[in-house]
Amino acid sequence: FPYWGWGEMKEEISKYQKKLRLSSTLMEIYPNIEAETHEEFLLKLLRELNRDREEKRRIRNLNNAGFQVLKTLEGYDYSQIRFPDSLSIQKLESLSFVDKKENLILYGTVGTGKTHLSVALGVKLINQGKKAVFYRVHDLINQLESQDEKKVSAVYKKIKQADLLILDEWGYLPLHQEGARLLFDIISSCYETKSIIITTNIEFGRWKGFLFDEKLTAAIVDRLVHHSHMLIFTGKSYRMANSLIK
Repeated sequence: FPYWGWGEMKEEISKYQKKLRLSSTLMEIYPNIEAETHEEFLLKLLRELNRDREEKRRIRNLNNAGFQVLKTLEGYDYSQIRFPDSLSIQKLESLSFVDKKENLILYGTVGTGKTHLSVALGVKLINQGKKAVFYRVHDLINQLESQDEKKVSAVYKKIKQADLLILDEWGYLPLHQEGARLLFDIISSCYETKSIIITTNIEFGRWKGFLFDEKLTAAIVDRLVHHSHMLIFTGKSYRMANSLIK
């Protein structure tokens, strides 16, 4: 196009860029590519565009996951956790339980690192290109009881699309009958379709105390325990041990 100026060409490129849904950073990427043939240039350009798209998706998934604070597994102390024979630290950190649609129940007193571990596993999963979502149980129920149908639908869609659902503070506050039914619906919809991580300080025998319905409690326990691993946190509260107030 010898009669075109750079401004016109840039405008035309931008038009096709949007039409083909190519990265908005295309114009920043291509000048840095060195190649000896057209084919090599095209291959390197496509690689960079794909890498750029995956990075944007990773950041978007992290932002949409619902984590209050991001955590990692680096330096995490497992010394106060009892692992079942069915799961080792290596298998846990490999996230193979997610591929197998298995659940984790993280049980122990408040402040022993359950939430930290659940979030760190979720972050690692997202960094590997998958999706995780995090909810405190009461916040989830409040959202599901919203009068805004679009918001409720968005929550169900978010959970359905996730590979891992993290339910924090399970049993910390009692639920009413409708809340317990909604929680059962979520657990049932995830059964054998995705992994769930639960953090709780309530043993199974006391779950009826916050779910109220004995049959409903049995049904939820049955679905969670099947294909699950329980990690028991035996340490003292990290926050209390490191408090400035003695």
